Amino acid sequence: MTYVLTVHCTSKRGIVAAVSGFLAEQECNITDASQFDDAETGSFFARISFVPETGTGLDALREGFGPIGEAFGMQWGIHDTADRMKVLIMVSNFGHCLNDLLYRWRIGALPIEIVGVVSNHMTYQKVVVNHDLPFHHIKVTKNNKPEAEAQLLQVVEDSGAELVVLARYMQILSDSLCQKMSGRIINIHHSFLPSFKGANPYRQAFERGVKLIGATSHYVTAELDEGPIIEQDTIRVTHAQSPDDYVSLGRDVESQVLARAVHAHIHRRAFLNGDKTVVFPASPGTYASERMG
Repeated sequence: MTYVLTVHCTSKRGIVAAVSGFLAEQECNITDASQFDDAETGSFFARISFVPETGTGLDALREGFGPIGEAFGMQWGIHDTADRMKVLIMVSNFGHCLNDLLYRWRIGALPIEIVGVVSNHMTYQKVVVNHDLPFHHIKVTKNNKPEAEAQLLQVVEDSGAELVVLARYMQILSDSLCQKMSGRIINIHHSFLPSFKGANPYRQAFERGVKLIGATSHYVTAELDEGPIIEQDTIRVTHAQSPDDYVSLGRDVESQVLARAVHAHIHRRAFLNGDKTVVFPASPGTYASERMG
């Protein structure tokens, strides 16, 4: 078994020594470790993978680490890597990201437990049901948004979803929902933010003659498309390509970027750091699956 310890706190002398000392006392072998000290915010972040060589259980480790976490004012957690995070996917009428996530999940490249798919349309009901997954149709209009959002929250609660992935879900979530689920909703934006925001970014990019187009995955906040960025990527285009080519190429990038962002979150490599994120590299053994595309 392999466990992961995540730490976020104010930077102080002795944190690394305390953490490594505790793990050594518990006869745990550290197999991978990443840390970052943000000089601008004074925050410290760490992610440590370790193996309890004498079989120390999760509950005992959590209880033992409690005093250290309290002493340093940490936000911390110890997690079993064998436990798959429960994920709820939301989609509207563009299915490329949904299909990509379902494929990666089906072949084991994205080790999650998909607890359902929510859509404001019926377009992908058959696709979802054919994967033996629950499909929830929640129609959204300008007159029923509070009721629709209440239904969504009920689905989240009933399913035990730990993460919500907006796989090209084209409805704006309320400020209260964004705050309630801060750090637990990931979106894919069909543009390399912060450029070309708004309607039809690929047309804007085409009209400007850009040579690179891209996609951005970020945590959702009350500020539309302004959430902390987790993952981005670009692809080169030329003057000879059409707007339709831009869309086709852009969809490929969107799918890969969203999958990488979800991968980072479920493996607890992504940390909120104010308006930004700290994203540690993948641990050994997981990089290949993350880069599939």
